[in-house]
Amino acid sequence: MNIVLIGYRGTGKSAVGSLVAGRLGMTCVGMDARIVEKAGMSIPEIVAQRGWPGFRDMESEVARECAAQDGLVIDAGGGVIERPENVEVLRANGVVFWLKASVPTIVSRIQGDTQRPSLTGGKSFTDEVAEVLERRTPLYQNAAHHAIDTDLLTPEEVADRIVDSWRQP
Repeated sequence: MNIVLIGYRGTGKSAVGSLVAGRLGMTCVGMDARIVEKAGMSIPEIVAQRGWPGFRDMESEVARECAAQDGLVIDAGGGVIERPENVEVLRANGVVFWLKASVPTIVSRIQGDTQRPSLTGGKSFTDEVAEVLERRTPLYQNAAHHAIDTDLLTPEEVADRIVDSWRQP
């Protein structure tokens, strides 16, 4: 069984995933890092070359590979919930935790990130985050077994909540 972390960029998935894996003796796998490794290029390069559908195809392949393993903490990319088959495969062998944060918190955490191309094109960064988050929120809600608001919590506190939930029968 795996622990799957979903949520928008900047909600703490990577930091929390490493902490949870360390505490539980599991292996943390970043899906975006795995995609970059497989493609041999950055996410902006993948999207420039193959478009978002090409990136999403690679993401689906990595989701299947991760879900086929056991004992992983999977740091899923923010858009993994865009395809129902990804959610289905990750939930089949995993407990899904949705890490949530408000638009201002997300913007303050990721505004300097250059590793992702625009999802909406032409909008301000804050408007893009708000628009995409609004569209994805129901998808995150439907995919998750548990939701944790990370706005006022440290990564350690979020990890504590996940570990406590994981250990409960």
